[in-house]
Amino acid sequence: MRTGGSGFASDNYAGIHPEVFAAMAAVNSGHLPAYGADPVTAEAVSLFREHFGASSEVFFAFNGTGANVLGLQSMLHPFENVICAESAHINVDECGAPERFLGSKLVLVPTEHGKLTPESVERVALGTGDQHHVQPRVISIAQSTELGTVYSVDEVRTLADWAHARSMLLHVDGARLSNAAASLGVGLGELTTAAGVDVLSYGGTKNGAMGAEAVVVLRPDLAQYLPFIRKQSMQLASKMRFVSAQFVALLTDDLWRRNAEHANAMAQRLAAGVTNVPGVTLMHPVQSNAVFASVPTEVIAALLLDYPFYVWDESADTVRWMTSFDTTPEGVDGFIARLQELTTGSA
Repeated sequence: MRTGGSGFASDNYAGIHPEVFAAMAAVNSGHLPAYGADPVTAEAVSLFREHFGASSEVFFAFNGTGANVLGLQSMLHPFENVICAESAHINVDECGAPERFLGSKLVLVPTEHGKLTPESVERVALGTGDQHHVQPRVISIAQSTELGTVYSVDEVRTLADWAHARSMLLHVDGARLSNAAASLGVGLGELTTAAGVDVLSYGGTKNGAMGAEAVVVLRPDLAQYLPFIRKQSMQLASKMRFVSAQFVALLTDDLWRRNAEHANAMAQRLAAGVTNVPGVTLMHPVQSNAVFASVPTEVIAALLLDYPFYVWDESADTVRWMTSFDTTPEGVDGFIARLQELTTGSA
């Protein structure tokens, strides 16, 4: 199996961006206060506020599942629900953590390309005021979605307006928010704060960090108990400066955007290259750094011998190919060439 930048399994497989690594090394000297009471964390929070607004509250966490659970816990009671897409990470890939630790029900919505609409949410936002029904409270969207699609600014704002008109809230799982913003050519705040998002999880790990996630609360009254929720949820880092330094690097000089734009561009290159490969069909619009395709079963098995990637839906022979900040054009082209060989029988 080929490694070293030529795999397409996940942007989590990528290493640490050199600028992020350097930022961590730069704070690895001397003693500084623990648990976030250090100047590196203060600088990171200041950078977040430059992007998301001066009134935003920021809470760093170790991983995306932790950030999602923390953010959602600040938004609802156990008798209230979270409405999300069937394909949402909080439903499919977090081992039931949201439901276990929140005690709240996830209400699932079928989607065509992973995106919710007010109309699709309205069909399941039922029972308001009825003591026999779990109460609709939070709409959670992933940006970009688990299927690689992206909500436009207007689509986010429409969902936020719909939610707020019904005393509901909008949460964003932003594990790949950087890729979405880069795809749309907008700023992080334009896609969240200005669009009416209440709470989001902002991901650094998939965009060049070693392990850095953040809960960003854009509605200050929801942040009151998060320091205690984070500690009780075992997501408070003692040596916080090493998490914070990663965000300082990513949010300085638009490294977050440069990394995301490159990953997105490699996905576009990959999608364009496989479009005319016999037997290969793209399954979803390619709008971020994910390519979903239907590939013949025998080709999948042979291709996996050379390249790591995930089979997304075995029943439909659907695979997912992810690109990252360190994916190279040569790696993409080599992958396409191997796929072409296998589908034409010239291998």
